[in-house]
Amino acid sequence: MKGKCLCGLVSISIPENKNVHACHCGNCVRWSGSPLFSLSYQQKLDISGEDFIQCYQSSEWAERAFCKKCGTHLYYHLLGTNNYELSAGLFCSENEFTLEQEIYIDSKPSFYYLGNNVPKLTEKEFLKTLGLI
Repeated sequence: MKGKCLCGLVSISIPENKNVHACHCGNCVRWSGSPLFSLSYQQKLDISGEDFIQCYQSSEWAERAFCKKCGTHLYYHLLGTNNYELSAGLFCSENEFTLEQEIYIDSKPSFYYLGNNVPKLTEKEFLKTLGLI
């Protein structure tokens, strides 16, 4: 499946993936204005328009990428790995997704609620899955 930024200068192709994660951590909510809805991908990305990508190191272990021209949020990348969380919005025009899990549920702002019956991991539980604690 192929996703693209708002202006179309950056596109990313990945194998079909319909499982979306919602991250409620403070950085994701601040970055996107809502939970970050993302698709996990664990390989080198197939990207067109790399010259238009700007990265920002948002923590000791991760960076976030966006399009330099239109500002579209592209992905969250775990440094030193091929682990990416790609913004689901890049692929929305042609795909139906299923919410698979919510992470950082203990950081979720109180003004919204996602009613899906999916696993909900706290910050500590999620960081354990990454081997960071």
